Amino acid sequence: MTESQRHHAILELLHTKRHLSVADVMTTFDVSPATARRDINKLNDNGQLRKVRNGAEVLNISRQIWTPLNIEQASHLDEKIRITKAAAALCKPGESVVINCGSTAFLLGQELCGKDIQVITNYLPLANYLIEHEHERVVIMGGQYNKQQSITLAPQSNDADLYAGHWMFTSGVGLTGEGLYKTDMLSAMSEQKVRNYVGKLVVLVDSSKIGQRAGMLFSRASDIDMVITGKQAEARVTEQLRTAGVDVRLV
Repeated sequence: MTESQRHHAILELLHTKRHLSVADVMTTFDVSPATARRDINKLNDNGQLRKVRNGAEVLNISRQIWTPLNIEQASHLDEKIRITKAAAALCKPGESVVINCGSTAFLLGQELCGKDIQVITNYLPLANYLIEHEHERVVIMGGQYNKQQSITLAPQSNDADLYAGHWMFTSGVGLTGEGLYKTDMLSAMSEQKVRNYVGKLVVLVDSSKIGQRAGMLFSRASDIDMVITGKQAEARVTEQLRTAGVDVRLV
């Protein structure tokens, strides 16, 4: 991962967690204390975060943080719209899909809204949107509410077998020839439980995530059925994924 890619990933993670310590940066991105502090200093100097004692906190600038009410603030929006349109086109009437959290997930939910598709999700903003727009087939996975991610997390592992879908659409902070990376371990573990009960795993990531490695390896390339990303994706990585048997689609 280049310095620029790491800085982008740090900001993405910071917008989710609101605060990161130097130790968090070291552990998540496998860098030295000096590199972690240097990254924080550079991003602080660029006005992209606020440096605090032993870490950093997010700037309180509304335009930096997307919500379902201002989805137009999501990064790489045009590319994500193309990605989610391609993903929605995969789904046939009567099928069931599992969708995770985040801006790409929300955009996909908007594409599927009103169609004869059962949407299974633990992402409450998406579930609320679908219900408010009278989507008829919505399944909300139960569990304890996690305010940070706006999702529900089931306390018991055996709850996962209650849900099954033809497709599972997910995203992450990075995708390499090794597989898909995520930084939020709780939501990642929750998704992995459901993974065993779905047909095909489809990764939806914008091209800026291609080649980035951060956090935990959620799914190895050999376990991914399809990747949909932008045409600007790094060719070396997309070829590695195709060699591993992944159906890579550029939009």
